[in-house]
Amino acid sequence: MNKKINCIILDDEPFAVKLIADYASKVPRLNVLYADSDVFKAIEVLNTESVDLIFIDIQMPQLTGIELMQLFNQKYNFIITSAYPQYALEAFQFHVIDYLLKPITFNRFYQSVEKFIRWQETFQVIEKPDNDYLFVKADRKHYKIALNDILYIEGLRDYIRIHTNDEKIMALENMKDILEKLPSQFIRIHRSYIIPKDKIKVIDGNQIVMKSGNALPIGETYRKLVGEWLN
Repeated sequence: MNKKINCIILDDEPFAVKLIADYASKVPRLNVLYADSDVFKAIEVLNTESVDLIFIDIQMPQLTGIELMQLFNQKYNFIITSAYPQYALEAFQFHVIDYLLKPITFNRFYQSVEKFIRWQETFQVIEKPDNDYLFVKADRKHYKIALNDILYIEGLRDYIRIHTNDEKIMALENMKDILEKLPSQFIRIHRSYIIPKDKIKVIDGNQIVMKSGNALPIGETYRKLVGEWLN
């Protein structure tokens, strides 16, 4: 049996709250914990319940959707429900699964939920205290990868290639999301490369030579980050 997706619906328009809640009731996987316009009551729910997904409007009277996403700093997954397309670029700085423009049809709502479910299934860390493994979905299979076996991760547009001691695994994922799932031993050194710190052999100017022999560039945007880590 598929696990329920606990969600919150937050919108300052009562009609929009009612509509999205009605749509959610038609999707068996969704379990609505709160549906209304009070941001602070929603925060109470977030602090006391396990929430998987938040449907949120951008323009709210107490805190804007952007401010709320800033407050939780990547802790939650969001689907934006807004009448204003101009906020899309700013919103996608956060963990936004989709951006729904009002008026929202049920078909578009359902597609968005399915997108979230696919995202959940594509890449997830095993819930273990030591965080030693992760599962990656690729070629309709789930691969169990020991974090210690990862040599580096390469970004290829909408895909990633995980280079391990024994193989290379391609998965539909982006670099931002995968980095959020990895422990602090991993660092992004380039828009196309994430590496484990303990696999570094030498840092030579603007490149890092790994113990495996691979020489990877340090991107200009990430030089400061690498420098701060070294210090």
